[in-house]
Amino acid sequence: MESPKDIQHYRKEIDRLDDEILRLLNERSKSVIEIGRLKKETDAEANLHTPGREAQIVNRLIGENAGPFPNDAIRSVYREIMSASLSLEGPQKVAYLGPPATFTHLACIQKFGTSAQYVPVNSIKDVFDEVERGRANFGVVPIENTTEGVVNYTLDMFINSNLLIYGEVLQEVSHHLLSKTGRLEDIKKIFSHPHAIAQCRHWLETNLPNVPVSEVPSTARAAELCADDPSVAAIASELAAQLYGLKIIKSRIEDNLNNFTRFLILSKKAPERTGKDKTSVMLSVKDKVGALYDLLRPFASHGLNMTKIESRPSRRKAWEYFFFVDIEGHLEEDRVKKALEEVKGRCLFMKILGSYPAHS
Repeated sequence: MESPKDIQHYRKEIDRLDDEILRLLNERSKSVIEIGRLKKETDAEANLHTPGREAQIVNRLIGENAGPFPNDAIRSVYREIMSASLSLEGPQKVAYLGPPATFTHLACIQKFGTSAQYVPVNSIKDVFDEVERGRANFGVVPIENTTEGVVNYTLDMFINSNLLIYGEVLQEVSHHLLSKTGRLEDIKKIFSHPHAIAQCRHWLETNLPNVPVSEVPSTARAAELCADDPSVAAIASELAAQLYGLKIIKSRIEDNLNNFTRFLILSKKAPERTGKDKTSVMLSVKDKVGALYDLLRPFASHGLNMTKIESRPSRRKAWEYFFFVDIEGHLEEDRVKKALEEVKGRCLFMKILGSYPAHS
């Protein structure tokens, strides 16, 4: 067992190292500010956030890490370091489907850190609008969930929008039962978003079969309703509990523990190529036998892995559909260029939604 003197020695060493870390963080920040200045000299509207460069930094550090500091913590620490550094270059405004403490908000923090300026809006359409009008640098919208499937409204918005997909985020969705008192016996009514209710249906029927459950626009709104009423509970996130002063009655009540939502990042500008990229396109096919097969064949013939295909009615003509397709690879790759050139000649309409870093 170490003596108090030994502990004091190590504490002094930690203080010395912390002072050095602080000095180095400030040195790093000076270089970041200079990079931002040089970027603005060449392109006043350039995105300061560069996901490819961030991934390169983190992956290099993880490769160099000899421990015992864990690799996952390196990701978390450097996400905040880079978030704070970007805030020194200029405000990074991110629009998202609010209010605060929704799972979209959590996805934003996972991607941009806590130093970004977050702009909660009332609808997915408003997220697109904020970015298109230049009031936000980025927007974050849900696109699909492992339990509930695709978010059709987001797909529909891409049909008429000129925004590009700048990146993607996979956010684990963990639902908690929250209330003011934290006691199960006090609950007389439960509020949550329809998707959250559906994802917790079995738990609710088993544990609270006689308690009415009502839908509200978001899980955060459900938490807000609990703040002043001890008889009301919400199905929401841990962040919502912290934000609205609630207690967790039961953690992780979702029926499927492998519950993730994929979010897309929207921007006016395209990100840099990273070497591990994904390309999304929107297509409309001719109404004939084998049209979809002919449309997709070039992806296979050029060795491209198609990771997603989703159809939506075009709303312009009966039985005409748009297809949203994700493929592995970047627009600058020859095989991707050639495949898309062939596809374009076989469809009525093609729109490239962007090449962007795949989630890692």
